[in-house]
Amino acid sequence: MNGEQGFDQSLYKRFPTARARPKSEVETLKKIWCAPRGWEYITAVSNNYIGIYYFGTALLFFLLAGILALVMRVQLAAPAQTFLSPETYNQFFTMHGTVMMFLFAVPAVEAVGVLLLPQMLGARDLPFPRLSAYAFWTYFIGGLAFFASLFVGWAPDGGWFMYPPLTGRIYSPGINTDFWLLGIGFIEISAIAGAIEFIVGVLRTRAPGMSLDKMPILAWAFLVFSIMIILGFPSVIFCTLLLELERALNWPFFDATRGGDPLLWQHLFWFFGHPEVYIIFLPAAAMLSMVVTVVARSDLIGYHLVVLAMIATGLLSFGVWAHHMLTTGLSEVAVGAFSAASTAVAVPAGLQVFAWIATLAAGRPVLNAPGLFTIGSIVIFVTGGLTGVMVALAPFDWQAHDSYFVVAHLHYVLLGGMLFPLFAAIYYWLPSVSRKPLSDHLGKWVFWLMFAGTNITFMPMHFAGLMGMPRRVYTYLPSQGLDVPNMISTGGAFVIAAGLALFLSDLARNFRPAPGEGNAGNVYGGGTLEWLPSGLYSTRSIPLVTSRQPLWEQPNLARDVEQGKYFLPRSVTGLRETILTSAVSAQPEQLLIIPGPSAWPVTAAVFTSGFFLLLTVQAYIAGMISGVLAIAAVLRWLWESDRPVAIASADIGAGIMVPTFQPGYRNHGVWAMIIVLVVLAMIFLMAIFSLFYLWSNQPDFWRIAAPWNGMAVMLGAAALGLALSLASVQLLRRLRAPLSAATAIFAALLCLIFAALADYYSWQSAGLDPAASGQGAIIHGILAHQASVIFASGVMALYVAGRAIEGSLSATKGVTLDAVSLFFSYTACQQLIISIVTRVLPVP
Repeated sequence: MNGEQGFDQSLYKRFPTARARPKSEVETLKKIWCAPRGWEYITAVSNNYIGIYYFGTALLFFLLAGILALVMRVQLAAPAQTFLSPETYNQFFTMHGTVMMFLFAVPAVEAVGVLLLPQMLGARDLPFPRLSAYAFWTYFIGGLAFFASLFVGWAPDGGWFMYPPLTGRIYSPGINTDFWLLGIGFIEISAIAGAIEFIVGVLRTRAPGMSLDKMPILAWAFLVFSIMIILGFPSVIFCTLLLELERALNWPFFDATRGGDPLLWQHLFWFFGHPEVYIIFLPAAAMLSMVVTVVARSDLIGYHLVVLAMIATGLLSFGVWAHHMLTTGLSEVAVGAFSAASTAVAVPAGLQVFAWIATLAAGRPVLNAPGLFTIGSIVIFVTGGLTGVMVALAPFDWQAHDSYFVVAHLHYVLLGGMLFPLFAAIYYWLPSVSRKPLSDHLGKWVFWLMFAGTNITFMPMHFAGLMGMPRRVYTYLPSQGLDVPNMISTGGAFVIAAGLALFLSDLARNFRPAPGEGNAGNVYGGGTLEWLPSGLYSTRSIPLVTSRQPLWEQPNLARDVEQGKYFLPRSVTGLRETILTSAVSAQPEQLLIIPGPSAWPVTAAVFTSGFFLLLTVQAYIAGMISGVLAIAAVLRWLWESDRPVAIASADIGAGIMVPTFQPGYRNHGVWAMIIVLVVLAMIFLMAIFSLFYLWSNQPDFWRIAAPWNGMAVMLGAAALGLALSLASVQLLRRLRAPLSAATAIFAALLCLIFAALADYYSWQSAGLDPAASGQGAIIHGILAHQASVIFASGVMALYVAGRAIEGSLSATKGVTLDAVSLFFSYTACQQLIISIVTRVLPVP
């Protein structure tokens, strides 16, 4: 069934099958996908549970950040207030922004993806459920620890953007800033793990027949969202690492007096920070696109244009990072270019808005709770978009920058572009996981309170900003005339709070988790696959998809699916299974075994959190022990998951046979490794950018001549490591020699270690001091990054050796060596580039 030449038309004649399957098969599925009990809820890995956990935790952080906002509004309600001290206000302000952006917005949309995507794609679960569980528990434990810092005086106070030199050791000597770096670290892990799940899930686990042009718009959004994460998050990973190294080791990455540059932080942070807005917006906009079709009872107008608009938004968003830096002294050419790009990114966003309006106009909209939140979202988002075009114009931005006008713009965009669509999605999709739907009547009251409160709160901020009120201030003088707009804004904030309180009361009254059978069902009449009858095993059989709204266009689909007349109506192996399909046309390619519940993901998350927390409070030995235990737990769960299947091929329905394993680049595990390598490559790209940036902006501190001695040996060792890593796969595949393959991997590791040490000692002999100049700091930072990658390679080499000794490293079963060889090859190539690029910059 392999190939991408187009979908096999003969499948349409085989399904639905003539006879229903035995009901005993359903009982087997229920036993395999059984609900957890007691403490088993902690070890659950199914998307049905992890998605609910994600949503509940994100909602908790939203409420906590909202409370901080209310307290800040009380402080600003009148001039010269002393309700909060300046120090406490700065902590509240920093925590509010950080929690909303990092611990609520991204995890909330991830929660929707984890909970809905498998069922929407017709899959039984995400391809790496234990990775999802690990990501959630790391986010949960780390996020709570980060927020708890507020109660012991350790909360960060440098703003959610953490600009140096304010956040350097001189001006922020405590561990407050380190806790911010800790909090970002947890969401980085969670977001990248989610991106791996979504990319592989969307591209490889769709129901047969669901080609790319039949995918739900939400699946497209999560695909673009995930690609943006793996391209954007590495930048903030790298800059937070640099700041922590500067604070811990006194390496001057951002100290202009020693050859660093504080603007380097802004370039790195906003390369992530501005796409972050669209990372949040795109899935939320797709939720709106899904809901608007049901509200209007009409298919989405301009489906293909909306998909192109999402892709264009993702691309353009990476070209506007310096939109936040138009007042920092950029050249006129740069200002013009970034101003033009900032304006251009509004075009694809506007196209989606027109698609929603056209869909509403083409149908007969029903003003229920999801419908009201949909229309309200369009109104608020367009308002924020119009002010966004204003601040994209450099002359206006020079006047409005760092004023409350920008605060108003940001909140209109985030509430209209993310929060209101999220509430529309909650009212629409909650019946799929709850025994009772939320009250539509109360939902309308929630909407009007939130809609009115949003405009009452943030509209006056435009005028306060134009009157000269700077952002990030904890008070103002009575003579400035800012008391009236601030009092109105404070009143509006409490109106929003009233709407949220009503929502929470409705949630407490009606939400009764039912992730499998017994949920309220398709209350609003949706047409996509997530509304098929389901249990914890998702659907009784995986359907053959022929359209974008299969429940609307295939009237008997739900009945036939429930009778097992489509793919995989039973468990072939007695394990959790789904179908792996081709990326473009969704041809069945493989029977994918899905790992079941395990305590190892949560154990790994606990020790990962301990590693970051203990290092933050400078308990270095305990932190290192916790890190080792985290690695051990991860390896243990991989060891359990990477078990060969007893049968080579399986009948997935109607006599269609597919293999249970595919080697090389067809394997979903190799796809995941490629995504990891893209993340590492982006971190490395940010490192090289930083190298050239500091060299070009601080040439007077570039004094140590590049050491070229021993270059042939270094390059030869790295090249030999590359050759050995590639040869290891051939030793396993062609010669069936697992021990020889493992030996080749270890030899490659030794070559890479030798090349990295030779590179380091070469610079040491030249007199390069990491604490003396920006040159020393950035080169040592790049070498440290390479050392961490080689360390990861060493852990993988030990894992490969263990598999070989056990006898489970096979040429036909398991994907361990394919992924490890790929990682080693990347590591060797990166070492070659480092050895050359760090030496080509001339010394003045």
